[in-house]
Amino acid sequence: MTSLKKITLAALASVTLVSGAYAADLQTYTPSEPVATPAYNEPGFDWSGPYVGISGIAQDTDENWEYGAGIQAGVNAQFDFYLLGGEVAISAQGDDTNKRTYGQILARGGLVVTDSVVLYAAGGYGVDLSEAPDEHWLLGGGAEFAVTENISMRGQYLHGFASDDAYSDTNQISVGLNYHF
Repeated sequence: MTSLKKITLAALASVTLVSGAYAADLQTYTPSEPVATPAYNEPGFDWSGPYVGISGIAQDTDENWEYGAGIQAGVNAQFDFYLLGGEVAISAQGDDTNKRTYGQILARGGLVVTDSVVLYAAGGYGVDLSEAPDEHWLLGGGAEFAVTENISMRGQYLHGFASDDAYSDTNQISVGLNYHF
């Protein structure tokens, strides 16, 4: 055998061996299906604008719990994840012996934690509108959760600091539903 034939056979054998090894390692990939992106992303709950609602209230006055119901109306403005608002509320509450009407005005400020959850602080003024006025500076906070496109549910705690030494401090817990326009 001539040396040219030997070189050609050796080259052919080495290419065949390398090609076989390469072919054994060859992997084929099937492309995955593209992920469908929605044509329209539904926005989160819109906290900006006016709202009205109802509340159930428990209020501690002079170490005596009074229960009642009330209505509230307010307006919010959402700036990115900040929320500012104001609210007025009136409630009828009492116990076995006392019945009274309580009004309050609040400023609210908070954070939009998710599109449907707001945590806020509240401060304002509350007054007993019955025969013997009892005034309080209110401070507290709460959480509000979007339930549907226009309805939210909230829980709120307010501490009332008596504005006159003749009256006592109060604690108010309320749970309510709001309709957002």
